[in-house]
Amino acid sequence: MAAGFRIIRFTISIALTALLLGCASDTMDVEDIEKQSLSAAEIYKRGEIELSKGRYEKSAFYFGEIERLFPYSEWAKRGLIMQAYALNKDENYQGSRAAASRFADFYPAEKDTAYAYYLIGLSYYDQINAIGRDQKVTREALQAFRIVFEQYPDSEYAEPSRRKFDLAYDHLASKEMEIGRYYLKGNYHSAAINRFRRVVEEFQSTNHTAEALHRLVESYLSIGLTEEAQTAGAILGHNYNDSTWYKSSYALLQEQGLSPRATGNGWLRRIHRQVIKGQWL
Repeated sequence: MAAGFRIIRFTISIALTALLLGCASDTMDVEDIEKQSLSAAEIYKRGEIELSKGRYEKSAFYFGEIERLFPYSEWAKRGLIMQAYALNKDENYQGSRAAASRFADFYPAEKDTAYAYYLIGLSYYDQINAIGRDQKVTREALQAFRIVFEQYPDSEYAEPSRRKFDLAYDHLASKEMEIGRYYLKGNYHSAAINRFRRVVEEFQSTNHTAEALHRLVESYLSIGLTEEAQTAGAILGHNYNDSTWYKSSYALLQEQGLSPRATGNGWLRRIHRQVIKGQWL
């Protein structure tokens, strides 16, 4: 039963990849007929030649043909990961992701599985700046890169995955700050506070945390929640005493006869207790 299910999934995956390649196979019918007499190794070689010439779509087609004509073979396995790579080079991210995901699904113990997850991460990562405010692709990239450096720590792709993870993570924090500033400028203080709070709680290791704390001081003072403003200022002073953000917050508090100090029982007081115990940042 399980074997039958895997065959069904395998067949569906092949069909999906064919669709994602679009019209590629429609323009290669003659070559497809010609390749019927070629061995898997010869088709693979043709894929490599096309890849070296920068003809990525055609290269991916050849690598995919190996899987179609010689399923479950060693060459099909090699062709599948190369197909994912060629499609990524062609910026066919959805197709690359489909091929890499299928490789990871069917060959979880192979040495190239780490690379398959790395390609999945790249397929999302390379689209981050083109998506706008929808950060789903960023989170998907984070998930794939995390798999690489946590499950395959000795892989050559572990360190590149960690670096890209950090950049994507910082990108998410940056987007939260961007939206928070927009709300703050429009005097939507509660909405702004929610964004800045998220940066402080979820993205505290990024370089956006100091500004987020300062913006919290601004926001809380604007709506008269002085205890929260003072506590945000105290956290800022403890961790970023020499920053311009702390100096600006200190000046804002002084204007209202206040000083940075932990007070009240809100969520920031909990953060401050973690700061004092060395459990934050």
